[in-house]
Amino acid sequence: MQTLAQNLSSQGIEAPLSQLIHTLADTSKAISHAVRHGALAGVLGATEQENVQGETQKKLDVITNDMLKDALKADSTVRGLASEEEDYIVEVGQSGDFLVCFDPLDGSSNIDINSLVGTIFSVLPAPSGELSEKSFLQAGRNQVAAGYVLYGPSTMLALTTGKGVQLFTLNPDTNEYLLTCEAMSISKDTSEFAINMSNQRFWEAPMQTYISDLLLGKIGPREKSFNMRWIAAMVGDVHRVLSRGGLFTYPTDNKNPEKPYKLRLMYEANPMSFLVEQAGGKASTGYEAIMDIAPTDIHQRVAVILGSANEVDACLEYHRVDYSEEPNL
Repeated sequence: MQTLAQNLSSQGIEAPLSQLIHTLADTSKAISHAVRHGALAGVLGATEQENVQGETQKKLDVITNDMLKDALKADSTVRGLASEEEDYIVEVGQSGDFLVCFDPLDGSSNIDINSLVGTIFSVLPAPSGELSEKSFLQAGRNQVAAGYVLYGPSTMLALTTGKGVQLFTLNPDTNEYLLTCEAMSISKDTSEFAINMSNQRFWEAPMQTYISDLLLGKIGPREKSFNMRWIAAMVGDVHRVLSRGGLFTYPTDNKNPEKPYKLRLMYEANPMSFLVEQAGGKASTGYEAIMDIAPTDIHQRVAVILGSANEVDACLEYHRVDYSEEPNL
């Protein structure tokens, strides 16, 4: 099996980007170690702090954020970083080719129940001139690399540099990432979907109708039975989609009119969309391709529908229907 270094070399990845990917990979090994020790290391539970999103931070949110921030600050290829756990961007140095956006521990609500969590990252080119928040506000199409690390029964790294999606597994004996899938591919069709059904009453009419039709199975208009899965960590649900197909969505809802969207564009939606598209899938808000969005804020949130191409298209067809004359939906 190829090591991560060997694979990056065989793809012709230039030295600066390769160095940055190794920094992210090496830090994920330390995070994996911390996650595995859990209660033994006293890292479970919540802090008394809230992040910029207004969410109570878990101890591991803070620990993993600091691990990544310190590692990226020490990497000469990095000019600046933005984290879901940081109020503002962090300037690293005057030089450096890249900006890094990351969610240090996606699914942190799963920490205390020993369920799946992960790290998500996005790499953007650093523009010339003075660094500011505006420097980060680039469409997802500008990403030069993206990936996630899944901390599960085994620790896995899914990575794209725009040349397909490679999956690496951390060998616990050597502490080295080895290539275990050279080209992840999402099947165009699926009979599986992932959504938080507890929010059903708050969704827009198109999504309510789409999910209702899926639940009707063979007796409904889709004439096909579907299974529902929900891990409550985007990194776990998207890993399943990349591994065996499916559709994952966290749609618009009106539960809190001031926050109609859940997922963050820069730290979650863009990097996951890059991976999904590179594996042959599609990613949309329901109305536009996620990676075409021009960001207006580093903590901007968006609706997400991604996965198997034909099923995403089927969902988008519902969003093209006018339900305004159907008040009962």
